[in-house]
Amino acid sequence: MQKRWRILPFDSEQVEELEASSKVSPVVAQLLINRGIHNPEEVSAFLDSKLSGLRPPEALPGVTEAAELIYEAVKSEKKILIYGDYDADGMTASAILYRCLSILQANVTYFAPNRMSDGYGLNADQIRRHHSQGVEFIISVDCGIANAEEIDVAKELGIQVVVTDHHEFADRLPDADAIIHPRLPNTDYPFGGLCGAAVAFKLAWALCQIDSDATRVKPAHRDFLMMAVGIAAIGTVADVVPLQDENRIIVTHGLRALKQRPPTGLAALMKITGLSNKREFDAQDIGFNIGPRLNAAGRLGQAPLGVELLVTDDPRRAQELAEYLDNLNNDRKKIERSINLAAAKQIKEKYNIESDPAFVLAGHGWNAGVIGVVSGRLAEKYGRPVILIALDQMGIKPGIGSARNGGIGNLHEALQHCTEHLMKHGGHAAAAGLTIEESQIDGFRSAFCEYIQESVSDEDRIVEVVIDAEAPLSQLTAQTIVQMQQLGPFGEANPAPVLCASNVEVVKGTAKRMGGGERHLSVKVAQYGTTLRAVAFGQGDWAEELDQVPGQIDVVFKPVINEFRGQRNVELHLEDWRAVSESA
Repeated sequence: MQKRWRILPFDSEQVEELEASSKVSPVVAQLLINRGIHNPEEVSAFLDSKLSGLRPPEALPGVTEAAELIYEAVKSEKKILIYGDYDADGMTASAILYRCLSILQANVTYFAPNRMSDGYGLNADQIRRHHSQGVEFIISVDCGIANAEEIDVAKELGIQVVVTDHHEFADRLPDADAIIHPRLPNTDYPFGGLCGAAVAFKLAWALCQIDSDATRVKPAHRDFLMMAVGIAAIGTVADVVPLQDENRIIVTHGLRALKQRPPTGLAALMKITGLSNKREFDAQDIGFNIGPRLNAAGRLGQAPLGVELLVTDDPRRAQELAEYLDNLNNDRKKIERSINLAAAKQIKEKYNIESDPAFVLAGHGWNAGVIGVVSGRLAEKYGRPVILIALDQMGIKPGIGSARNGGIGNLHEALQHCTEHLMKHGGHAAAAGLTIEESQIDGFRSAFCEYIQESVSDEDRIVEVVIDAEAPLSQLTAQTIVQMQQLGPFGEANPAPVLCASNVEVVKGTAKRMGGGERHLSVKVAQYGTTLRAVAFGQGDWAEELDQVPGQIDVVFKPVINEFRGQRNVELHLEDWRAVSESA
């Protein structure tokens, strides 16, 4: 994979001016400027990230009408169903509304679909089943906006429907009784990046206001909403929406709420993962510890248990669920490793790694719930589109495919070009899904690879590594890293600072594989008398390469503070490296 390193331009006068006017360190000033923040007012708003910066719930399109309908249904004792999605965002959205309606003493239950049997979004058969069990009112969370036909079924059955969602629209809006969506047509909400859990939080907030008969909610409702901010933060990070505007506020305060007042189930899960021992949380703790365990439940057909973990107040049940989800996550990792090994073997045996434009891989018995993670990992590793297709062991059902583009090409356009080979497909430029008959795979592979070859230029195949600044290792003190962390929480659209250092020595004998399946790398690097540990996740293959480098290397990394057994040390998360001879 070809890579190009690009260091962002440095304007010393701008940096000095912002440093003086905002009383921040030079490195923080540079990082703020790189993020488009140039004056003290913007700096203050960005760094403070006050909870009061959240817009009132009634500003979100559809909230007022929906909250009034739901509150009336609660008081009328109608049986209400919260119909969620099977991922972490859907689970957290479901949990927020279930807890809220339970506080209001509603007759409420929830449903989290099975991704294999029920599919994504509302399912007409499930709507009919719940109607037969007395459901009179459905609230969709993190889904529904593209389910016009299924909502028609609900309306024919006499069910009231409120849709809360944040996803893309279909050809027509559903004929729901109310729709909450930050980008609803003919509305002008200023921030369209909310996830499903954040939308659910806004609705819960509005319901608490109605029940309090005031903008300022009752103390019990306030306590619930502060807990709900923590739950919404999980959905926000796990769904990889931009950590800007309201999302940044939700995650900033949600991380504090998770530390100070976690729900019973999350407290049990955080104890198992070791998070309860940390002094404070960051977005990575959600992204690498909490989110994957909830998503593992969804990927392996156990989404209802993820929601139950978030809503239970029984310590014994919370412990059981936390242990079960932790074990599920371990199972998910084993399944992913097995598929990754099989897929990597296919790449080596069937493809030219240097020249083939894309990889289309298929395997009988692959778990369709986890192939997306593996295709993403391989696409990132090889810097080109990768499609994994899970085939039925018996050859009866069609194959389910998951595609990631690795930063190269437009998957939506590519699949549109190959529709003659597909039963159905959907997604966007970077990620997509498809359904295909096994007999069509060879033809699809040829058509897809041909389209990528013709539509992607040589220049587009070069992956650009964007670097905030160059910094010698000696400057990376704990104090400096703490200052950098003021720009967090880091995530989508607010990335962690990326730095580079030149002429670095690899300490001989320290480059080793580590972690489950030896997928990760640990190495020590030195520069002008300063030695630091570096790790690279998913790059265990680098161990042998680094051990054989004859001279110095240049490195790209994210500096972090690693806490282990009470010790806090500066550590580098290695993003890329090259021999100095290659960069000359």
